Formats: sequence, structure tokens, C-alpha cells
Amino acid sequence: MHRSMPLKAILFDKDGTLVDFHATWSAATYAIFHRLASGDEDKVARLAQASDYDLTTRLIGANSPLIAASSADYGVVWAEILGEAPDERFFARMDEVAMQEANARLVALGEPAAILGLLRAEGYVLGIVTNDSEAGARAHCDILGLTSLLDVIFGYDSGHGRKPEPGPVLAFAARNGLEPQEVALVGDSLHDLHAARAAGAVAIAVLSGLAGAEDLGADADHVVADIAALPGLLRSLAEPAP
Repeated sequence: MHRSMPLKAILFDKDGTLVDFHATWSAATYAIFHRLASGDEDKVARLAQASDYDLTTRLIGANSPLIAASSADYGVVWAEILGEAPDERFFARMDEVAMQEANARLVALGEPAAILGLLRAEGYVLGIVTNDSEAGARAHCDILGLTSLLDVIFGYDSGHGRKPEPGPVLAFAARNGLEPQEVALVGDSLHDLHAARAAGAVAIAVLSGLAGAEDLGADADHVVADIAALPGLLRSLAEPAP
């Protein structure tokens, strides 16, 4: 993508970008299944199958809807398995259980507070957009010491749509008086990169999630190993062309 405007803001995905996906969510998902199914092992097995989750290794598979979708998406299938109505009450219960179990197991990727603090000091407007719930995202940001560094925290239920739709990116830009071309979205999934593309923002892929460069490279403007490489990339992009 040709970019003629300097970057002024960075929008981060959360899980797989700032939060260790397997350490946090693979562990939490086992507990989430058992709580929602009230210990019914048949329902747990069906939830796992529908979610590409291995009950033996307790790992989320690479094709799982848990990676990039929201509870409002895969929750419809979960509700059917559990004999529940797929309504806002059920989704809210899912989100609450997920937040509690993930909070108890939260593991950061590297030192996100230090990286975001550096970017904030360099003048960037910062935000998070996740397909987790907003309450869940805020809880994680509080635990990791990120909240004070962020201008916005958007979840799938914040009223701006959810990735890969462009709505959250456009809302972030508008709220901060920016053009979408002045925003970079950093994430570990195609949902992140497609949201950036659809909004006209810069798409930066990190390889700290479950997807590799071969999965993300074609849809990214830039690919880095993890967020620790981000300050160097941004400085290089800010340099005038020879």
C-alpha cells in the first residue's frame, strides 16, 4: 500500500499481539468449557470439537474460531450445544466466564507496557481493538498496566462492529481527529490485517500469534517478529525518503 501521510497513531490487537494466546486462552478455554457445561463431559467434548480445541493437549487449534472471532459469532454454536438461547444474556454470561478464567491465567507477550510507554513518549496516539469483549479487554489492560497508556479500548461489543470490518479502525481515527492513513493496525491474524486494509490504514503483522509469515505476509504492509520490533520499524518509516 502506498502511504503518503506520516503515522500518528497505532492501534493494537490484543490476543497474540500483547497477550500470549496459548498461555492465556488455551489454558482458560478448558475451564470455560467445564463451567458453561456444568461439568457435562459430553457437552465439553462437543464444545471442544466445534472450537478446534484439543482436550488432551489443552491447546486451541490453528483453525479455531476462538483465534479471531468473537463470542457473538461462535457463541451461536455453543448455545446450541448447551441447549441455551443464543441471545445477549447468554453471550454476556460467556464473556463474564471467559474474562474471569483468562484474568486468572493472563500472560503478557514480552513487555507491552514498556513498548507502549515508549511509543506514547514518542507522540503516538494508542489504542486497542479486539474481538474480545470490551470489559475483558479493559480487565486485561488493567492487569498489564496498559490502561493509562491507551486513548481507546474497543471490544466487539463497543458499538463499532468487529474485525475484519473497518468500523473499529475508522471510529478510532475519527475519535482522534485523524485520517485512516495516519493509523497503523498491529495484529497477528488476517482479521486484523483485513480490517486495516478495509479502513485504508497501514497493516502491520506480528508473528507472535499462531499464524506465520506465509499466512500473513501477502496481506501486510510490514511484518515484524513481535511488538518489540515496532519502535524500530516506526522510526524507519518516519525517516524521509532519500
